[in-house]
Amino acid sequence: MTSDKFLKEMDERTLEIYEQIRGGRAGVYEGDRGLTAVWGGEAVQFLDGLITNNVKDLADGGQMLAAFPNAQGRLLAVVQVKRQGDRYLFETEQATHEKVFQNLYRFTLAGDFFVVDLSEGHTYFEIFGPKQDIYHPGAHEHWPGAYVYEVPYGAAYFIPDGLADAFRTFLADENGCLNIPHDLYEVLRIESGIPKHGVDMDENTIVPELGLEEMISYNKGCYIGQEIIARIHFRGHVAKRLTGLILSGQPGDETELTSQDGKSAGRITSVTYSPKLDENVALAYVRYEHLAEGTQLKCGDMDGTVKNLPFV
Repeated sequence: MTSDKFLKEMDERTLEIYEQIRGGRAGVYEGDRGLTAVWGGEAVQFLDGLITNNVKDLADGGQMLAAFPNAQGRLLAVVQVKRQGDRYLFETEQATHEKVFQNLYRFTLAGDFFVVDLSEGHTYFEIFGPKQDIYHPGAHEHWPGAYVYEVPYGAAYFIPDGLADAFRTFLADENGCLNIPHDLYEVLRIESGIPKHGVDMDENTIVPELGLEEMISYNKGCYIGQEIIARIHFRGHVAKRLTGLILSGQPGDETELTSQDGKSAGRITSVTYSPKLDENVALAYVRYEHLAEGTQLKCGDMDGTVKNLPFV
């Protein structure tokens, strides 16, 4: 469980950045993400057998959320897939990039299927802000070699390293983007309800437990792990699901959640203090019978209230 107490002790400048971003001004965070390109005559066929969403339906210029599951329906990686002509671009966290790349690359020996890692040579910029101001699908026309994705709170750009300094200047001088430090990024991530690999999800997570229904197609046909994922959807529901939790205090190492009558109800994975809500908020896996918004749970001596995501 991550626990960020710094916001109650943060310096005035960082709090000012937070308040301006939550007030509508754009901010930029430079992080590490992976980017892989796939193409070839058999690309769609192979990809549809590997991921949870429907590659055949993805229009040129479109993007979709998807997961790579294993044969047991458990999560290997969450990816954003974007189609650019006859190429499919897979964007994922740095923690899962190599796994995604290797999972794809093994098929290059099986047919008309090509894979290349685009991560090296590109700098990743993640921007919080109004989409009409910061998301520009034609970015590659102004920044040759660039790739851009929509994200729930703004946009993400992979900019060629040789243009990175010019892009920073463009963001700061022409668009007034504020630099987001790592600790503040974590607060914005949790407030936005975005799970992080190795913290809020891993290879023990069953894909539907993330609650991201838009990344699963239930009518496209077979793929690895499809039988288990479909069975959960059509015959019932997951035992637990990722959701939000508002806490009455700041937890230490306590992560286990219980119901009001003392039964196991789930566990907390990420927690932070939200200045906008003036509350401690958490991402947590909560058992199905306790998922209704407003349900009261306990975490040690603290009270917790289930809250649908995102918080902000």
